[in-house]
Amino acid sequence: MSQHCREDGQLADHIQEAYHANRQVYGSPRIHAELRAQGISCSRKRVARLMREQGLCARRRVHRTRTTSSEPGARIAPNLLNQDFTATHPNQKWTGDITAVWTYEGWLYLAAVLDLFSRRVIGWAMGSSQDETLIEAAFRMALLGRHPRAGLLFHSDRGSQYTSDAYRSLLADVGVTTSMSRTGNCYDNAVTESFFATLKGECVERASFQTRGQARQTIFEFVEYTLVAFADTIWKGKRNEALEREIAQQIARRCREETWEVYMKLDDIACELAKDAHDRILWQGKYPL
Repeated sequence: MSQHCREDGQLADHIQEAYHANRQVYGSPRIHAELRAQGISCSRKRVARLMREQGLCARRRVHRTRTTSSEPGARIAPNLLNQDFTATHPNQKWTGDITAVWTYEGWLYLAAVLDLFSRRVIGWAMGSSQDETLIEAAFRMALLGRHPRAGLLFHSDRGSQYTSDAYRSLLADVGVTTSMSRTGNCYDNAVTESFFATLKGECVERASFQTRGQARQTIFEFVEYTLVAFADTIWKGKRNEALEREIAQQIARRCREETWEVYMKLDDIACELAKDAHDRILWQGKYPL
């Protein structure tokens, strides 16, 4: 056997390990980035070839569910965002939406708020109903964590939750400008839709949840740790270990100092989930404080 073949065999083993460690959802670009982060030198084309030979590919299932229900006669805000998803600084543009996750207890609804500057989830809430209290909880979480100045632009779809008087009053009270997508145009809120696609493809649809509590814990860990700590990988296809370390340390400090109070107010079980997930991260010793 030639030296090249032996090296291919060793690299194939590393690829298999990285592939299964990341829930079989990484394609060759992200596997290549993962290997380089581990100090393994190889080309992206070589990783792609070995993955093809082993039948490895990013496995993601398509999941569609309707959560947008417009109310006739509701006050609709203009589309001020107009698909301009760039931001020059944090708390300039936020987006939000709702998605649904199936469990054997029934649907679990997730409302999320993203900052377009970092593409990070800065507020979220989960519940068994998709009313305005759910999106209010997610937005208040973002407010408590960020304290944005007046002039922030918040974009959403035209769902009845976002056009409700209570929610519009909340945004007006804190000086937030409202923007809404055009009817039936998912591209107007593409960043949030992309986040939900990642959540479902890499997390939710790879599991079967008996209870809403199980789904809550899985989603919480994905949003607060897996997705945030590897935001650079997910959104740009690259690894930045210094950034990952910094983000993870910020998460840990947030868990210790302030997040307990925030979660206690907004979600009756998230405080327990946060402590459980945070403790496990520290026990693994991956991110020293």
